[in-house]
Amino acid sequence: MIPVPGFEGRRIAVFGLGRSGLTAARALKAGGALPVLWDDSVSSRMQAEAEGFAVEDLTVADWSGFAALVLSPGAPLTHPKPHWTVEKAKAAGVEVIGDIELFARALAALPEGERPRVVAITGTNGKSTTTALIGWVLKQAGLTVHVGGNIGIGVLALPESTKDAVYVIEVSSYQLDLTTTFAPDVAILTNISPDHLDRHGGMEGYVTAKRRIFAKPRPNRQSAAMLSVDDEWSHWLTDEVCDDWALACVSTRSQGDLTEQPLNAFISGFGFRAVDGCLLQADKNGLHEIADLRAARSLPGKHNGQNAAFAYGAAVRLGVQPKVAVEGLLTFPGLAHRMETVGQLGRVRFVNDSKATNADAARQALASYERSFWIAGGRAKAGGIDDLEDLFPRVVEAFLIGEAAGPFAARLGDTPHRISGDMTSAVQAAYEAAAATGRDEVVLLSPAAASFDQYPDFEVRGEAFRAAVLALGALPANVP
Repeated sequence: MIPVPGFEGRRIAVFGLGRSGLTAARALKAGGALPVLWDDSVSSRMQAEAEGFAVEDLTVADWSGFAALVLSPGAPLTHPKPHWTVEKAKAAGVEVIGDIELFARALAALPEGERPRVVAITGTNGKSTTTALIGWVLKQAGLTVHVGGNIGIGVLALPESTKDAVYVIEVSSYQLDLTTTFAPDVAILTNISPDHLDRHGGMEGYVTAKRRIFAKPRPNRQSAAMLSVDDEWSHWLTDEVCDDWALACVSTRSQGDLTEQPLNAFISGFGFRAVDGCLLQADKNGLHEIADLRAARSLPGKHNGQNAAFAYGAAVRLGVQPKVAVEGLLTFPGLAHRMETVGQLGRVRFVNDSKATNADAARQALASYERSFWIAGGRAKAGGIDDLEDLFPRVVEAFLIGEAAGPFAARLGDTPHRISGDMTSAVQAAYEAAAATGRDEVVLLSPAAASFDQYPDFEVRGEAFRAAVLALGALPANVP
């Protein structure tokens, strides 16, 4: 745990007692604060009381006595409308912060020479894989590494800091909205496409939240910013950060597109390109090959080339030798629920991409295979699968589940498809269709939709896919 100082003897309101809320309360208490907890769930309140925390109804509390409100990232800060705790806090002049901000303040309280380094990753898609990949590469290089945040362990539940440690933190737009002093040594924006627009009041609000990762550069360009330049919004942000950050731009475009990008995107040789399975470094003299990513079995597709570029650039920035960084990329075992091979039955391979909760994420998976038997559906997001039409010719047949099955079927049109309804039926039907071709085939779960119609989250959905695959008699994947 990372104790949070600065609130000794002061009452701190904590709303939302999920993973981040309870962890924040523990860290505040360890730092000497007096956390006061509340949650709409009776069972969550009972758990907090069992741990010895003060639990008070914040609807009737005296807010003038609180030094801060620590808000769960699941509670709306601004849209569709501010959560009632936010309105009460603002009326009383109480600051509203989140667990990432508490983490930032805990590190800032350390003496200059004892502060660990921080790599922070955000983006619409790819942030979890990039986070896990960076953590893996740094660990293989022998560094003391702690990985958490929006992935895995809550940030304040990570081990207490030591000066030689590196924290690799995934941060969501919700978490960034609740930061004011967060200042990572390496800040990475993987990409931006429409997502969570209801929570941010539209695309501009969403982009504003994401750009907060670059809000606190260190003086004299001591911080490094890495951004994709393959989408309009991220590309636009490069001009904003280039003056205060050591900037590296990452692209998966072909070499012929190099002149379309600003020269300052490749300053100091710190720019990268992933094309046709090769990782290249760009500088004023051109492109130089760094690694052949085709040898990395857990990094298929150009989107994973982009992830590898971020990981390599971050590792080198932190002092890892280039050769060691490449070795780390090539041995990465992969991330569960993201392009994860979970089994093989005969000539049919099963790939779990349950984390693809929107069309842009599913695009990365569909584009990685010339042919696939596609399992899709769930609770559709705005636009559904409209933006995937150019990839429909790669779909041999689609097997549709959940609430979106009907709308997705209508959108697929002449592309072969059937409504399976549930995961078990879809896996069975997809396997039978794939096996009947007599070829090497891929059954791909890449839903392009949220899981909440049938499952509590994408992890449970992915495990349901894995269970259905193994129930067929498939051999589990032997991932190193």
